[in-house]
Amino acid sequence: MRQLRELRTREGSSRDRLETSPLGASSRARFDQPRTARPGLLSLPSYDPEAFGKLSERIARFLGTGRFIVWMTVVIIIWVAWNTLLPENVRFDSYPFIFLTLVLSLQASYAAPLILLAQNRQDNRDRVNMEQDRARSDRNIADTEYLTREVAALRQGLGEVATRDFIRSELQSLLKEIEDRRETSDVL
Repeated sequence: MRQLRELRTREGSSRDRLETSPLGASSRARFDQPRTARPGLLSLPSYDPEAFGKLSERIARFLGTGRFIVWMTVVIIIWVAWNTLLPENVRFDSYPFIFLTLVLSLQASYAAPLILLAQNRQDNRDRVNMEQDRARSDRNIADTEYLTREVAALRQGLGEVATRDFIRSELQSLLKEIEDRRETSDVL
């Protein structure tokens, strides 16, 4: 029995050594746990979606300004002037300006998705703001209804509270009654 226990203990410690390497990573496939990374030839870089979204919003904000239009116009004028007015040996894009068309198409193909991404992010922010406004409005309505009920309860309570005029009139009637009794007792 004792030998069997020692054998199991040795097998357990050797199994532990096989399952984990010095770095803590698994040295053999474990079917009882999901894989953390998919093995492959090419692993795509990871990125922070929030940082990418902020960058796309900044670019979209710049693309929607007059400054961008002015700079784009200046670049196109310089491009066309360079490729028409300068000597043939320094020109890099001849008359149909195919390379310029390619650059503008590339710029547009990146600008459109970036603008859409920025709009989607803005829609998400607007939706969250609208939900917060709706919740705030609901709270305000609930608070107003509560205050209305409280004011109504105070009005009802004030209807039962003796006012100064009521107390004065009661005291005057009691004083008159006392005087009447005194007069009747003096007559007797």
